[in-house]
Amino acid sequence: MSTSTTASVSTHVLDTSAGRPAEGIAVRLAARAGHEEDWKDLGGSATDADGRCKDLPALPEGTTHVRLDFAVEPYFDTSANQRADAQQDAPANRDSGAFFPEVAITFAVKPGEHYHVPLLLNPFGYSVYRGS
Repeated sequence: MSTSTTASVSTHVLDTSAGRPAEGIAVRLAARAGHEEDWKDLGGSATDADGRCKDLPALPEGTTHVRLDFAVEPYFDTSANQRADAQQDAPANRDSGAFFPEVAITFAVKPGEHYHVPLLLNPFGYSVYRGS
């Protein structure tokens, strides 16, 4: 929850190749207070059956930049059999379940605002946006 001195962040992941939420993706949250500052790892969570991380850590006061790191390779490796029917047209000669083994999203925040940043994911690409 955001306050007048802090921002807040939420996310969810949708597997667009299967047309459903992506469950079990590990997500790490990091923050910094300015371009010159070092990133501080705040902890993490994993997506639930709805593809949401409901327990991401709170951002510290003074946060200006946030990074969400999604570990997507294990998701695609372990759910490859479940998604086989949904990906009939996908190339069959790839070595791994995902072209991008991880996705890092970095964005600027302002105190008092909430940032919902969904990840739309498939084995060969991804897209993000600021949601509501």
